[in-house]
Amino acid sequence: MNLSQQIAKHLRDVHFGGNWATSSLKEHLSDVTWQEATTQVHSFNTLATLLFHVNYYISAVSKVLEGEPLTASDKFSFDHPPITTPEDWTNMLEKAWSDAEKFADLIGKMPDDSWMEPFIDGKYGNNYRNIGGIIEHTHYHLGQIVLIKKWLRTA
Repeated sequence: MNLSQQIAKHLRDVHFGGNWATSSLKEHLSDVTWQEATTQVHSFNTLATLLFHVNYYISAVSKVLEGEPLTASDKFSFDHPPITTPEDWTNMLEKAWSDAEKFADLIGKMPDDSWMEPFIDGKYGNNYRNIGGIIEHTHYHLGQIVLIKKWLRTA
């Protein structure tokens, strides 16, 4: 397995399981109802908002890897469409899993010598910093998701 394939595996693992931490988004969100996903706990983001936020960056950087310009903006990264039905929640989950798999495929196809190249124009650092950062970001919010879900079910 080359470096690009290993990094793609790391992204898949945090989404679908098999990582060193033995914890994944799909595992922790698979039994969450749409009502739980949209329930506010204190001032924390909802589970739906956190999933949307994680996926926002995955979707944006996937487009960049496909040759499109970066059009994402941090100020919109929490602005998800309303979740008012089970279908809305299922659609959000399915989009997240599909986008993660697409992103992993794109990462796995990157030439190993491209990791230290500038991401876009270089003001964001290199490819490794940005894609590695997305994986770290996903782990960070996975921890929040786990804690909020536990709180929802024990409160």
